Amino acid sequence: MPVISAPHAFNEGSLFVDLASIFGYRLYLKCEGFNFAGSIKLKAANEMVESAERDGSLTPDSILVESSSGNLGVALSMIAASKGYRFLCVTDPRCNLSTKLLMEALGSQVHVVTDLDSNGGFLGTRLEYVRSLCASDDRYVWLSQYTNAGNWRAHFRTTAPEIAGQFPRLDVLFLGTGTAGTLMGCARYFREWHRPVRIVAVDSVGSVAFGGKPGRRMIPGLGMSMRPPLLDESYVDEVIRVEEADTIRTCHRLARRGFLFGGSTGTVVSAATDWLARHDRDDLTAVAVAPDLGERYLDTIYQTNWLQDLYGEHLLDSAGLDTATWDEKSAFRTPDHRGRS
Repeated sequence: MPVISAPHAFNEGSLFVDLASIFGYRLYLKCEGFNFAGSIKLKAANEMVESAERDGSLTPDSILVESSSGNLGVALSMIAASKGYRFLCVTDPRCNLSTKLLMEALGSQVHVVTDLDSNGGFLGTRLEYVRSLCASDDRYVWLSQYTNAGNWRAHFRTTAPEIAGQFPRLDVLFLGTGTAGTLMGCARYFREWHRPVRIVAVDSVGSVAFGGKPGRRMIPGLGMSMRPPLLDESYVDEVIRVEEADTIRTCHRLARRGFLFGGSTGTVVSAATDWLARHDRDDLTAVAVAPDLGERYLDTIYQTNWLQDLYGEHLLDSAGLDTATWDEKSAFRTPDHRGRS
């Protein structure tokens, strides 16, 4: 059992879930939510902060500022609290309420932008607000997860070697794409590995990360309303785009087996199972990366009213699931006079 003095000193990187019994495919899920920040973003946050400290751009008087839809904001909040920095997270209305409350509980300030950008998202508005802050006061230090090489280097140094150590015969790796930090770090690592690994990038329908038409996206995590500056498609073998309805169905299917994961995980697993169904090979070893767990999504993808308002009442029907409660199903009926329910 490790003994630590800083919260970012602990990060469980060796836990994988075998999803064969749930989905019927030889697919292993790398769980990145077991740290005090609750997500894979702790790796990038720690790398970027330490790099800024080394090059002198981050000093005790600095105010960290970053644009985030949630998880990186929590990770930076935790690190800032541990190291004594002030931190301002710029986010948007899609940020889960629990995530916003977590950042504030850790002592951070949260600013929510509400105006859409030219692509129908909020990212452009968030970035413009950050730029204006930095121009107004030189104490603000913007780590810029979208352009910071420390974002992908963190996964080149940690995530990819953790996968390689567990699966030396890895054939295909499924990685969600937001800033593209996880994708590029792992893709670069496996490009240099001892055997070829097929890199499948997973994106949300409505994201323009790999081009295409922008559309409505309600689940934070994956997807971008601009092309990620870190993205180099020469390292990517295939791109799969997933509808949010399929993301939600996959999350609920996992939850019915006791595994509560976040929306990004539902997207990546949905893409992976679709790919494996189309390729139908039992000899492949496949790994998908789960960026976080599901507690921060209880008021969205696991909340009946939210689902029905945005996606309709029958969203889960095709997955053999429904949103009815035990009472609505009359699971606990009062026995009749013959002792039968």
